[in-house]
Amino acid sequence: MAKRPAKITRRSAAPPGRGPTKQSGRTRQRRSQTTGKPSAKRGISRARREARAAVIADYLDRLYPETPVPLDHRDPYTLLISVLLSAQCTDVRVNQVTPHLFAVADTPAEMARVPIAKIQQIIRPCGLSPQKSRAISELSKILVREHAGQVPQSFAELENLPGVGHKTASVVMAQAFGVPAFPIDTHIHRLATRWKLTSGKNVTQTEADLKSLFPESAWNRLHLQIIFYGREHCTARGCDGTRCELCRIVATI
Repeated sequence: MAKRPAKITRRSAAPPGRGPTKQSGRTRQRRSQTTGKPSAKRGISRARREARAAVIADYLDRLYPETPVPLDHRDPYTLLISVLLSAQCTDVRVNQVTPHLFAVADTPAEMARVPIAKIQQIIRPCGLSPQKSRAISELSKILVREHAGQVPQSFAELENLPGVGHKTASVVMAQAFGVPAFPIDTHIHRLATRWKLTSGKNVTQTEADLKSLFPESAWNRLHLQIIFYGREHCTARGCDGTRCELCRIVATI
């Protein structure tokens, strides 16, 4: 049986240096940040983080009362493919490429019959085209073979597909099926850390911290609102945590 393509995810290298000979407080803190449990951010109380979260949610609701999905799609399958293509690529570029791909095939059954080389040629502008083309081909075959040509509606089944990690599965669950999720992308991780809502050590901890601070009913809306704000008002280079209006407001809480 052919080996499935590796999931397309970013990996952070472990910091160099010797490990401690015994479990120090710092070591225990690092380990707790990988458990998926809410962390205590040193220097800011839980009450202050909750107050900041409430102000942020209200501000973003007023600024972005509507949260359209940035990736153009027609159904769960085309959304899944678009999200997979968006790894290390902009939504704008993905939206430029997918019409050409979906003109060739826009269902799992059709895509499963397209040669990988042809898929790769079409999606090359999105980057990582060898890995992504193999993943698209293989996951399409799996959907036909194991899921009657439908995108599964569970995190476990989605994350078992080639090229699909937790973030991609979360986006599909939230935006295609309306299941509460809090996908963590670069903007959300950066802003949550800047606003001191999380320790910011890893995306797993950031997701757990944000889920503990915001009501579940707001997760799907908030993750898009934070992305929009990070792109438009609080960019990595354009704001240092004191320039944009929301950062200035949060700093007073």
